[in-house]
Order: sequence, then C-alpha cells, then structure tokens
Amino acid sequence: MRTWLLAVVLLCAGPSFAQTQPPVPVHDPAADDAAARFDRMSDQEKEALRERLREYKALPLDEQFRIQANLARWRALPPEEKAQVRQNFEAFQRLDPEERQRLLHQWREFQKLPPEEREQLRERMREYLQANPERRKQMMENLRQWRKMTREQREQMRQRLREMRERRPR
Repeated sequence: MRTWLLAVVLLCAGPSFAQTQPPVPVHDPAADDAAARFDRMSDQEKEALRERLREYKALPLDEQFRIQANLARWRALPPEEKAQVRQNFEAFQRLDPEERQRLLHQWREFQKLPPEEREQLRERMREYLQANPERRKQMMENLRQWRKMTREQREQMRQRLREMRERRPR
C-alpha cells in the first residue's frame, strides 16, 4: 500500500507531460523481478493490483501517458534522489491528516499557476533555502507582513517596487 501511495504522490508531484504518443516500451530486467514479486503476493494483494490496473486502463490516454512518463522519470532518478523522495513521502505520511490536506490544497493551487509564476516561486524558494539563518528570518518576517496587508496595500507596494526598479541605474 505504501508503494502505491508513493507512486500516487510521485505522479501528482511530477510535471505534467503532454505527449501525443506513449513512451516506447523497452525490455526492463526489473520486469522479471516484478513478475517474481507478483507470484509471491497473496490473492488479496493480486486482486488489489488488478483493480488498480483496471482503474489505470479506465483513465484517458493523455493521463496514462503522463503516468508512464512520470514512472520513466522515477526509474531514471539516481538512488540518492529516490531515497530522498521516499524520506519526504514518509515525513508527509507522518503529518496529521489536516496538515496533509492543507499541503495538498496548496500543491493543487500551485499547479494552477501559470508556468512563469511557478518558476518565480521555485526561484524564491531556492533563494530562501540558500540564505543564512538571519536572512531567512527576515524573509519570513517580510512574508508575515505581506500576508497582513490588504489587497490595495499589496498593489501599492508592488507599484512602489516597480518605480524603484525603473529609477535604478543600469
């Protein structure tokens, strides 16, 4: 069950790969291992797996392609990155249900943003993660202040920042 949940998280977390054709299947030695694992499963586990396969086949083709691409991307990850993803997933699973729901909601909202805005947010997160503790503290305080502002106050601040950028010598 945990591996299925991991796959779902990976599929949701990965970028959407719009494709017109499915990836070309290649012989995967791991498939032989998967067949052996399937043979060792209980009848109940096999039936659950068959049900998930039926659900997968019922998905629209573009969704199936996205899943296949994400799985291919997962398989291509170095072992260290896979371990990090698993750690993150386990930490996510340990959160209380309300916190998990809040994070999933935020993720879905993030996914709705235009690609440029998502990249800006990623860049800001990279800046935050690379900042020293004092700078991080200041960044968090700035964010708290920003969240307290009304929509009008935020727009005024944006306008001031635009004007400051325009006045800067180049």
